[in-house]
Amino acid sequence: MLSTESTAFRSAIEAVRAVEPRIADAIGAELADQRESLKLIASENYASPAVLLAMGNWFSDKYAEGTIGRRFYAGCRNVDTVESIAAEHARELFGAEHAYVQPHSGIDANLVAYWAILGAKVELPGLAKFNARTVNDLSDADWAELRREFGNQRMLGMSLDAGGHLTHGFRPNISGKMFDQRSYGVDPATGLLDYDALRAQAREFKPLILVGGYSAYPRLVNFRIMREIADEVGAVLMVDMAHFAGLVAGKVLTGDFDPVPHAQVVTTTTHKSLRGPRGGMVLCTGEFADQVDRGCPMVLGGPLSHMMAAKAVAFAEARQPSFQDYAQAIVDNAKALAEGLMRRGAKLVTDGTDNHLAIIDVSSYGLTGRQAELALLDSGIVTNRNSVPRDANGAWYTSGIRIGTPALTTRGLGATEMDVVAGLMHEVLAATQPGESKAKHVLDESISSKVSAQAAELLGNFPLYPTVDLG
Repeated sequence: MLSTESTAFRSAIEAVRAVEPRIADAIGAELADQRESLKLIASENYASPAVLLAMGNWFSDKYAEGTIGRRFYAGCRNVDTVESIAAEHARELFGAEHAYVQPHSGIDANLVAYWAILGAKVELPGLAKFNARTVNDLSDADWAELRREFGNQRMLGMSLDAGGHLTHGFRPNISGKMFDQRSYGVDPATGLLDYDALRAQAREFKPLILVGGYSAYPRLVNFRIMREIADEVGAVLMVDMAHFAGLVAGKVLTGDFDPVPHAQVVTTTTHKSLRGPRGGMVLCTGEFADQVDRGCPMVLGGPLSHMMAAKAVAFAEARQPSFQDYAQAIVDNAKALAEGLMRRGAKLVTDGTDNHLAIIDVSSYGLTGRQAELALLDSGIVTNRNSVPRDANGAWYTSGIRIGTPALTTRGLGATEMDVVAGLMHEVLAATQPGESKAKHVLDESISSKVSAQAAELLGNFPLYPTVDLG
């Protein structure tokens, strides 16, 4: 007898097939690929069937610009219910004063946060100066002056090669174009964040916004110290916890390492280690709540109500006691994987990890990150290339590979299996030779075929979506 999930997904696929069979085939192929590959991309996970099904519903058909109880369209009472439930779960899950669940992605969440801070710290004082209620009440000259003030603000964030994200002021990203921006790095000898150096840089630069958080830093960050530095220079501490939100929700990161009690504004994605749908969220103190709630229409278009429904389901799942066990297992597995790699001779940035990810410096194998990424992919191991501090190969080819354990932990793999995975990765990297360019590699097919088979055999003991059978 088919499970409820199998019946639901089979019906959905057949409905799609009746209109465009190629898309139905691609959906089925993606499930097959994910079932057969060792997914080690630190920013990916597997959402539950309940979360996946919550994304596909009639809320997709509804416009709902505005916020709860203040919509620009009629007929939004059910959207209000969904958004209220999602925000309630988010506040309780993270202990936040306010939650805004509309952002469509992590970048959207960061843009909402940046403009909310600008609104609170630049726009509101500007309106008071000109004795105006809204920006529409300003004269052209006053508006021009306020616009100049918007563009004359400073931000200090972690550099890309040190583990920061492109939305933390990287020049090709809009964040680097919005602000007069500088980056802080890590200690050249240890690869660790140097708080004394950061404090000195903040004192000299005096940013409006100090950005904490990371996408490729394998250690913990002390957000109590970050807030002290921000307060000392009159900055707002904003933390992007997109990568480690699941570890915060799961109570693995607490005290000084939980950003929510320390930062005025916290942003996150809702997938990654949080294991929800693709999307974003902003948490903040009451001081910034009104400005954050203006995300639509300030930055966002109409909220995706079906995605907010899926976020609500995911947050409800994360509030269960079992999620804390899952979060702890993510960290335990990351440490086991890192130790297994180092024991076999791999060089890791900072010589290990304290969180869910690790960075392999593949230059020790004579490879670029691009070459290593492709060789591992040939062998059934999905990773992504990533810069290492002061990377000689730049941000495209890189010298590193970022690996993470949220997805494999969801499948049930533990420390013993992580050591097996470390052995497979090392076997591939040690057998790979650089090709004629930084993007080319040479790997004997017998090695890639053998490792692919071993990976598939390992994963066979931990089936993905075991209640889902597409036939």
